[in-house]
Amino acid sequence: MSGRATESEKTIHFVSLGCPKNRVDTEVMVGVAERAGLELVADAEQADVVVVNTCGFIGEAKKESVDTVLEMAELRGHGRMKRLVVAGCLSQRYADELAKELPEVDHFLGSSDMLKLSDVLATRSAARMLVGNPAQWVIQKDDPRVLSQARHAAYVKIAEGCNRACSFCAIPSMRGKQRSRAVDDVVAEVESLVAQGVVEVNLISQDTVSYGQDLPGHGGGKAEGARLADLVERVAEVPGLRWLRLFYLYPEKLDDRLVRLLAEHPRVVPYVDMPLQHASDRMLAAMRRGHGLDRQRRVVERLREAIPGLTFRTAFIVGHPGETDADFDELVEFVKWAEFERLAAFRYSDEEGTHAAALGDKVPAKIAAARHRKLMRAQKAIAHRKHQALIGQELEVLVEGVSDEHEYVQMGRHAGQAPEIDGQVYLEGPEVEAVQPGELRRVLVTQAADYDLVGEVLARNEDEARAAARRAQILARVAKAKRPRVTLPVVGDIAGR
Repeated sequence: MSGRATESEKTIHFVSLGCPKNRVDTEVMVGVAERAGLELVADAEQADVVVVNTCGFIGEAKKESVDTVLEMAELRGHGRMKRLVVAGCLSQRYADELAKELPEVDHFLGSSDMLKLSDVLATRSAARMLVGNPAQWVIQKDDPRVLSQARHAAYVKIAEGCNRACSFCAIPSMRGKQRSRAVDDVVAEVESLVAQGVVEVNLISQDTVSYGQDLPGHGGGKAEGARLADLVERVAEVPGLRWLRLFYLYPEKLDDRLVRLLAEHPRVVPYVDMPLQHASDRMLAAMRRGHGLDRQRRVVERLREAIPGLTFRTAFIVGHPGETDADFDELVEFVKWAEFERLAAFRYSDEEGTHAAALGDKVPAKIAAARHRKLMRAQKAIAHRKHQALIGQELEVLVEGVSDEHEYVQMGRHAGQAPEIDGQVYLEGPEVEAVQPGELRRVLVTQAADYDLVGEVLARNEDEARAAARRAQILARVAKAKRPRVTLPVVGDIAGR
């Protein structure tokens, strides 16, 4: 790795767009910049170097990435910016086009070129185009990395790339084929993170359930997730770790041991993130998902039955070429049947080089938008009902600290809320003054909105009789108050500040 940054460049600002996997890549680049001696600044106008880590997954993400690059480029006129660097999936996918259309950009890095930022920072004469082979890199424990979230939670990449051929997805062209990290390397990174104060680790990749299939010694005939179970078991035993969460599973025949870990291990939270994409057999075939609705139903039923207190997060695409009203209605009925705790929905967009982009029978944008609204309305009702059922229950909550939106309100998350992508638990009561970020505290839920909760922090080490009396007092007070459904602007009043 190259040496120190140029003397004229002392500060750097990062903008990270897209998914948590991109966030990890950005954190590696922050580590590169720190090693080079640059100071990280929160205000882009105070930065000598600005780095935008882009997303190129779907049309809306690409537009956001280009708009952000142009916004940062304007700082050259009235800020102190000397160089603008664009990295990530959009650069990987459209390197030549971006180089031509964005003369404002000084350097381009691809999706696997995070460490090359060192070369950019070391000299003003670094090459403009530094986009390499997307299969060149996967993060290792010794790579520099600086966490950008609160110090008690972190995402950990266990693999890069994807071997699947879903009709709508360009990730293999942007990220390459799957490359899994060695178990020991992942465990060593988790141990290092825990030593820094991390208590929650979230394992991510493009296709987590296929983890390890590309590693030496992977035997045939194993159920999907067998190697993943080995990794989860090892990571969960790292001393000091309290929560371990899995992202981006796939509806294959999941390994029994993996399901037992989700159901029984005290540090593996009962949270499954499994993007299902659709529910109509016709659309699942068109999307090249390799299975149909019957398998999806069986997977949902199996996980619900096997994992007590399961939080099931999924994602769907509406408006894929060929989707009819009947296909969409089947999707809505499936969502109502499955009652997912968390659901994201995306409107299909043609992505160059994918199978779906060449298909006919496109769904008009207005129809796709209407379907998106209808699906999210159905999910909102499910989420609201499930949250209302939590009122009066005790949850273990990881304290995160002061809310970004409300400076006098403390917030946290329960095990069913992943960092940044799910909701929050806003904390109230006399015990709030004593809570510290990174603590796990028992919280009695007193109010519920569609995606967020409000709860009173319970005292530590209270005997059961006193605790039961205290809970009864809290719930009686809440019932008497007849507060309106929570909206974030009134949380400050709820907290009594």
